[in-house]
Amino acid sequence: MIVCHCQNISDRDIHAAIDWMRASDPATIITPGKIYHALGKSADCGGCMPVFLSTMRSNGNLEIPATLRDLRSPARKEA
Repeated sequence: MIVCHCQNISDRDIHAAIDWMRASDPATIITPGKIYHALGKSADCGGCMPVFLSTMRSNGNLEIPATLRDLRSPARKEA
């Protein structure tokens, strides 16, 4: 399925880029910009972004690396 008509990016392209990035660096944070870059393309109009993000989220290799989880400090309580 074509996700981005402007740049001719398919769901398979997105999944392949995510899988390649995760295999080459297990600790990387994968963003839409990195996927466009890995595919040698750049975002154009942004109309595809909701479907692009949905496609990304459906990939099992997208998860945040374990070493980077829970780094956020607990919320401060107001006195």
